[in-house]
Amino acid sequence: MTSEYLWWRDGAIYQIYPRSFQDSNGDGVGDLNGIRQRLDYLESLGIDAIWLSPIYPSPMYDFGYDISDYENVDPVFGTLDDFDALVAEAHARGIRIVLDMVFNHTSHLHPWFLESRSGRDNPKRDWYLWRDPGPDGGPPNNWESTFGGKGWEYDPATGQYYYHQFLKEQPDLNWRNPDVRARVLDVLRFWLARGVDGFRFDVVMSFFKDELFRDNPPALKSPVGLLRAFDRQQHLYDRDRPEMTDVLAEIRALLDEAPGRSSVGEVDDMDMAVRYAGSGRLHMAFNFDFLGTRWLPRLFMESIRNYDEGIAPDAWPCYVLGNHDRDRLASRFGAGPFSDARAKVAAALLLTQRGTPFVYYGDELGMVNTALSRDEILDPPGKLYWPLYQGRDPERTPMQWTDEPYAGFSVSPPWLRVNPDHTRRNVVAQETDPSSVLNTYRALLRLRRQSEALRHGTVRFLIKRPVEGLAYLRETPGQSRLVALNFFGWAIDLKLDGALPANRWKVVFSTATTDVPRIMGNRMRLQPFEAVILEPA
Repeated sequence: MTSEYLWWRDGAIYQIYPRSFQDSNGDGVGDLNGIRQRLDYLESLGIDAIWLSPIYPSPMYDFGYDISDYENVDPVFGTLDDFDALVAEAHARGIRIVLDMVFNHTSHLHPWFLESRSGRDNPKRDWYLWRDPGPDGGPPNNWESTFGGKGWEYDPATGQYYYHQFLKEQPDLNWRNPDVRARVLDVLRFWLARGVDGFRFDVVMSFFKDELFRDNPPALKSPVGLLRAFDRQQHLYDRDRPEMTDVLAEIRALLDEAPGRSSVGEVDDMDMAVRYAGSGRLHMAFNFDFLGTRWLPRLFMESIRNYDEGIAPDAWPCYVLGNHDRDRLASRFGAGPFSDARAKVAAALLLTQRGTPFVYYGDELGMVNTALSRDEILDPPGKLYWPLYQGRDPERTPMQWTDEPYAGFSVSPPWLRVNPDHTRRNVVAQETDPSSVLNTYRALLRLRRQSEALRHGTVRFLIKRPVEGLAYLRETPGQSRLVALNFFGWAIDLKLDGALPANRWKVVFSTATTDVPRIMGNRMRLQPFEAVILEPA
């Protein structure tokens, strides 16, 4: 592994949900100029790139993930000129731009689909997945929608069904059509020419569907009470098809023509994360295992070890603890009096792995889910499954900059209500507190940038069966760092699987006091909820 610093491999990527980051024009919705206004903050945080959730023209049935024009900016976010200005100013600060690309489906109002829907003989009819009704006159097969209900929508005008993995307003593209593939590559070229540094590919594993449109079999294990019929199937035929290999190679070849560009794909599980990344494939594929892991050291160790051992030598791992589709990490791991303490340990866990860390906006403040009433929910799945599921709005509420009425996000009521805890949990309040979650992230990101071992050294766990905490060495031939994490609210002595010299290590980072003995033979003492990093003395 080269010691040359490579932004997408060695750095940290910060996800911004543009609607919720900063409103610059007072309409209650975040925008591109708002992000520009906060570039100094992002630079001070120490991130290397920002990933923007979709900013393209959209009727907003799925808040931007239903795109009606791939080569423009929705007026709610600004203009192409605003985007160009953001790229230029971010680049001047050494911050790269990653765009979210949603190519599994379009909006039902995209010109491509309007043409496709206009008649069976239209040249773009085959750009989408149209099928005749089944023998009983119903849907062509049993595929379900991720958002609930059947995955097929009948079109009376043409007498056929079209497939939609998500909302009926999000028809799926037909990736078997070479014209679709060529046009998608042109979209990537358009944004590369505007200075974009990388792409995040939404549900990349779903691009291809079974050529024969066979029924999915029932799930091997289908617990009673699952909300979605989608979860009661094995998804053998509506995703992760073998044809993806050639498409991944085409995308990678295009990006390789522009040195320094990168790609990351959204996939379902660790198996896909391993298979979709590497030479001739994407640079990275999200491993979401952390998002479903309970707050137990053993489970995190197993996840890290399985991923590290399974990924190909020519691939690069990445880790995620929060995003726009999952409960905020501070809420998942138990919001309450120890929420910030756990958030700091989680930050140390994320930022000391061998792999690119992705940080979701607000997680660096320890932001928690916002409890919303039924009439405040805007997310389609939340509306459908209330009260069993509130949807994704609770983790998408506005960034908390100040203790002002709208948290410094806007001068007007925002599109989603601000979390009431913004009066105490905000950037201004945490800036001056050396022990805040924000300053913990800053310190960890600074250490990561300075340390070759933390960026891409090997991982060696020092406890075989961890119960209360983790300890592991990050090592390169010329450098080593020792990371230890106490997951719980009491002091512990970690029993290591081998003695470390007591006088060999010095503390370079700790979330607790640093004036206690650390290593005594094969034991290492940690304070409650302490994360500590040591280097050779």
